[in-house]
Amino acid sequence: MSTNEDHEDLLPTTTPGYKPGAAKTAEEYAKLDAEDESLARWKASLGVSAGASTNTSGPKVTVLALELDSKTLPSGKKISLDLSDPAKIAAETKKNPVTIKEGVEYNVRIKFRVNHSIISGVRYIQVVKRAGVKVDKMEQMLGSYGPNPGTDSYVKNFEPEESPSGLLARSGSYTVRSRVIDDDGEVYADWEWQFKLAKEW
Repeated sequence: MSTNEDHEDLLPTTTPGYKPGAAKTAEEYAKLDAEDESLARWKASLGVSAGASTNTSGPKVTVLALELDSKTLPSGKKISLDLSDPAKIAAETKKNPVTIKEGVEYNVRIKFRVNHSIISGVRYIQVVKRAGVKVDKMEQMLGSYGPNPGTDSYVKNFEPEESPSGLLARSGSYTVRSRVIDDDGEVYADWEWQFKLAKEW
């Protein structure tokens, strides 16, 4: 059961005085300031052009997977959580937490697809708890992306972190609540998973 504290922790950080603009479809962005050459190049880099798809049904963003990567991972080992069924991830990692080697540098990355519209101000937030007490929070900006419906996906690598080490860190497991949310508070993905620290991957 989520507490009010969890809810507050999983909201994006706000900048005083900043108010996000109204969301627009890709077609609306394509027509906006059409005579501005530099803006036209930026929009083209996002795959936005006149005649862009106007189908806005379904979620703007589909988060496909969360991965952990490290130069210290054994050859051929991959840590990836398929986010098509968040309840399954929660149940599986509760029984068998993801193992992270202690004292190593690793980074989190997510794979996602933008189904329609342009996204900006979208962040990945994760709150780590141990025995119900918050021990870490990470908030990372995804950036701006245009729609890429179909089979293509975007990959966002976040800044490297170092895993804790020591006997105390290795005892017990950690619960992580992850969320992908935008400045307007729209939640695109929300899931829970668990990990443990060990001497080896």
